[in-house]
Amino acid sequence: MTPIWIRRTVSTRSSGNLAISMGLKHIEPEKVPCQLPGKCATHEDEEGRSRKGGVNGQPLYPSGSGIPVGRDNMIFLVFYVFVVLLGEFCSSCSCAQVYVVYMGKGLQGSSEDRHDMLRLHHQMLTAVHDGSLTNWMLGLSMEKAEASHVYTYSNGFQGFAAKLNKQQAMKLANMPGVISVFPNTKRSLHTTHSWDFMGLSVDAAAELPELSSKNQENVIIGFIDTGIWPESPSFRDHGMPPVPTRWRGQCQQGEANSPSNFTCNRGYQTEESGQSRNAIKFISPRDSSGHGSHTASIAAGRFVRNMNYRGLGTGGGRGGAPMARIAAYKTCWDSGCYDADILAAFDDAIADGVDIISVSLGPDYPQGGYFTDAISIGSFHATSNGILVVSSAGNAGRKGSATNLAPWILTVAAGTTDRSFPSYIRLANGTLIMGESLSTYHMHTSVRTISASVANAGSFTPYQSSLCLDSSLNRTKAKGKILICHHTKGSSDSRVSKSMVVKEAGALGMILIDEMEDHVANHFALPATVVGKAMGDKILSYISSTRCGRTMILPAKTILGSREAPRVAAFSSRGPNSLTPEILKPDIAAPGLNILAAWSPAKEDKHFNILSGTSMACPHVTGIAALVKGAYPSWSPSAIKSAIMTTATVLGNKRNAIATDPNGRTATPFDFGSGFADPIKALNPGIIFDAHPEDYKSFLCSIVYDDHSLHLITRDNSSCTDRAPSSAAALNYPSITIPNLKKSYSVTRTMTNVGCRGSAYHALVSAPRGINVTVTPKVLVFENYGAKKTFTVNFHVDVPQRDHVFGSLLWHGKDARLMMPLVVKVDTAAKA
Repeated sequence: MTPIWIRRTVSTRSSGNLAISMGLKHIEPEKVPCQLPGKCATHEDEEGRSRKGGVNGQPLYPSGSGIPVGRDNMIFLVFYVFVVLLGEFCSSCSCAQVYVVYMGKGLQGSSEDRHDMLRLHHQMLTAVHDGSLTNWMLGLSMEKAEASHVYTYSNGFQGFAAKLNKQQAMKLANMPGVISVFPNTKRSLHTTHSWDFMGLSVDAAAELPELSSKNQENVIIGFIDTGIWPESPSFRDHGMPPVPTRWRGQCQQGEANSPSNFTCNRGYQTEESGQSRNAIKFISPRDSSGHGSHTASIAAGRFVRNMNYRGLGTGGGRGGAPMARIAAYKTCWDSGCYDADILAAFDDAIADGVDIISVSLGPDYPQGGYFTDAISIGSFHATSNGILVVSSAGNAGRKGSATNLAPWILTVAAGTTDRSFPSYIRLANGTLIMGESLSTYHMHTSVRTISASVANAGSFTPYQSSLCLDSSLNRTKAKGKILICHHTKGSSDSRVSKSMVVKEAGALGMILIDEMEDHVANHFALPATVVGKAMGDKILSYISSTRCGRTMILPAKTILGSREAPRVAAFSSRGPNSLTPEILKPDIAAPGLNILAAWSPAKEDKHFNILSGTSMACPHVTGIAALVKGAYPSWSPSAIKSAIMTTATVLGNKRNAIATDPNGRTATPFDFGSGFADPIKALNPGIIFDAHPEDYKSFLCSIVYDDHSLHLITRDNSSCTDRAPSSAAALNYPSITIPNLKKSYSVTRTMTNVGCRGSAYHALVSAPRGINVTVTPKVLVFENYGAKKTFTVNFHVDVPQRDHVFGSLLWHGKDARLMMPLVVKVDTAAKA
């Protein structure tokens, strides 16, 4: 693997922060500064509308009224003009924020064309600044337009970002050629053994020709994240050939002679840099968070001996495609990840020539429309340029909370592995109760253990103290004891912060009863472990039944093969798709619980860390995609996506149906899409479901888009009226979802042979409950490589069900087998 080239995208905060173009110093003022001195007197009324001057929000003079002349009135006129000027400066300055103006497909022309585009954007901004009394009197329209400009997007798509007030944004939205204007919304990060668990061992990688280093060396992965820590052993470039000549990007090295600086090469240089350890921000692609380094190393980290976190998880670790190249685009800072920066990163990645883009972040639920969402927009144009985009589904854990929903994105849910980090609780009677933790502290004796509810301080109720809230514990009652705390779904504080509260109260340890039981392991501020409700009740019963209940918390250790796996993680966001229910989301699942990978030592002196989230699942699939792309360089993004989805497994390590945490319910496609990704099988899918930009255009026509909007998005002669009417379910997707089946419905799909000549496949249906499903034809024979065959799946309601029902269609061949999920919900009209 190798991070060879890094391009930085600087932060623009939605509160109105100024953005500096790439390569310059990053600053984060709290407000966009006004051009002239003076304090903004703008206030917000109860409905959020801006008030400027006047009395009770009314102007000093009603529209159309005359202003009497005379010396006193002239003074009043001057005062009135001053108030108007002040109001307009407020409107255009500190009351402004960054907006994204999206204008469809990019020109991809010469530098002169891009200069013309920049001039056009300045003219558009000048137009929305014109017409105000301020600009008319001072001639500031062009200057204000240029000052408000943040980014121009010109490679994969057209548009720009600028600092605007709401009225200016509305004016821009009504201009010709503009598809959408939306605020610069903040996006959230969806934050070794896992590859072995998935079947991609070092031995397997050495035996399969598709996994050769030569194949991987030509694949470039772009990561849109928090940057990268180049000195990490996961990113060394030993033994790597020169970077592919098709790479068109540049290395942005940061400020010379500063902690931000580093050198790019075929991988990264391996020198240790400890001088920047105390820095929390770097005005460069250097990663101060750790998230970006973690995700990049999961997908494409080099082999590291003795990788571990505080002695846990010790062993050799690597990424899925360790010889692939990494291009890190830093878009996320301490303040978050914002749309304008994300789009700039997509625009750069398309121009730079990456093959895959990995995005371990996303919008909060509910997600906005496809073309008011930065990741959806960037992904659409990346896909149109032959680049696969892989993204995380989110960590909300609720039904219907999945994000990154566009059909041109490969959306990843999080699953578990068979590795655990148990930290046992030893009761004084010798009973051992298993908890989970990353804390390796040693307690040398058992100590008195009490419920935190009886250690309440001041005005805090016992219930509040049981949650171990800040300042809720009485130090005299807590000192020298182990406290039993509770963590609920509604808890506003983290599990780790509870341990800090317990430690500050003078306690020696913490047993945390977590009702979510998501098995996320944490490192705590003192000896601590996490148990579920059942085990927690057992401990509480023990300490209440003895006069002086004592326990001891043992340090965490690593155990492999200890649990049934994989399971869908409790925190992983679920379907159905809240935007287009005909498209199943998430698409696939991969390991995302307690994943060990590279880290940034900027805040804490450690080079590896264990994290959980769909952020960690996403790069696992990115790594698989890199392997497939390396083996089949000519495959389209949808072909790679199909290979990964149709070869996934729905069975666990004990050949049982995959279940979900925390309740053990059998997982459905809304939990894991097509199933749990299998990197070896993905290299030999046999047949694929392919889709191209024209197919996505037809998809857009099937939902809310018309000729005009489609033309603006694609900037070509595309038309909806020239296409046969179809539904969103008609997209040649590797799954079939019918969200409103009335009585009968038929769906067609087209498969392409990527296996042997003469391959034959037989259809085997597992029908959703209450639905009759037939396939025509039942047997498909492919004469040649690349041959295409179309089949039809017919659905008919036999016994209506109230909720979604699930099944599958298996195409079974001699050399390969592929499975596609079937999801059906009967419309109420069909029940009559």
